[in-house]
Amino acid sequence: MPAVPYQPENIQEPSELIAAIRFRRGGTLLNLDRMLLHSPPFAAGWNSFLNEVRNNLELPAKLRELAICTVAILNKAEYEFTQHAPEFLKVGGTREQLNNLQQIDHLTLNSLLFSETEKAVIQLCIEMTREVEVAEATMLTVIDALQKDRHLVELIGVIATYNMVSRYLVALGIEPE
Repeated sequence: MPAVPYQPENIQEPSELIAAIRFRRGGTLLNLDRMLLHSPPFAAGWNSFLNEVRNNLELPAKLRELAICTVAILNKAEYEFTQHAPEFLKVGGTREQLNNLQQIDHLTLNSLLFSETEKAVIQLCIEMTREVEVAEATMLTVIDALQKDRHLVELIGVIATYNMVSRYLVALGIEPE
């Protein structure tokens, strides 16, 4: 159960903001949007920021979605995982990778399912999410794997952003559609 009732699906005001959110979402409002709309300034900032993170980074989409799914699993954010697992599959991830990733707390990753770069991304997600600080060895491995400062900065930003998203979703009890 959500901590606060969702705004109605047919909410009309503030009209420009709702139109912008619907445009980004392909015409719908998700439960997350309906929760955010309790604070129009927060919803506006969120919509703009997440639009940039989702659509305008140079970081390869598969690595972005792998990071998002990993953070969702680590934080037990079912909503986030439900939204992003299909996106991970669309950009080249596999069902086997998702299944193995969901066991992250119980098993080691199947090294045959993930590239060295993907394993580095997963380890970075684990450290940033659980410890905040990143071990020097992990950072060096990620730097070597990505080979572009911009990709490193964007990856760290994606992990930080989706830790924020998952904490918001979990704390408010936002349910998958």
